[in-house]
Amino acid sequence: MTPNIRPVRSISAFAIVALAVTGIMSVTGCVVTMPNSLANDGDETARNEKIIRDTFETWTQGTYVFLDLLAPDVKWTIHGSDPVAGTYTDIDAFMNEASLPLISRLATPLKPDVHGIWASGETVIIRFDASATTASGARYRNQFVWIFRMHSGLVAEAEAFLDLRAYRQVIDNEELQNQSSSSGTEPP
Repeated sequence: MTPNIRPVRSISAFAIVALAVTGIMSVTGCVVTMPNSLANDGDETARNEKIIRDTFETWTQGTYVFLDLLAPDVKWTIHGSDPVAGTYTDIDAFMNEASLPLISRLATPLKPDVHGIWASGETVIIRFDASATTASGARYRNQFVWIFRMHSGLVAEAEAFLDLRAYRQVIDNEELQNQSSSSGTEPP
């Protein structure tokens, strides 16, 4: 089966320069010394990437620790045109209005399959798929891109891109499950 690959329509000049410099540095063996402020950004980048990578690794292995990653006043935005799309200004609003309507209709917890994690300073981007079994035994699958702004080791702001049609099909077509049968804490 051939993967559905779409051509990139635009790429930022920064990304092109960064890729070119990285390529030149790896070919020539060049080492760049950064001022302390930039070195600190590198430390922040590595720290934030590790936090997210470790969290997703734990989640992938079956232990859900995602809520530990969110600041209590996290600002979570779901992009799209579905009624669930919008900005939630704290964990409770996000969980009650966006996450619980989905996970309360799943018979199994969502299991992520991470395709990539990229970090720069306080920003971390995660591209992953997730799947679960619904209350009726059907398969729920979705694709996600989450963009996090980290602060003090926690997600302060999040932007979520996902297939809201797949989300809505579960909400509209599946019966509510007993909350104890699902983890009750997974995000859409």
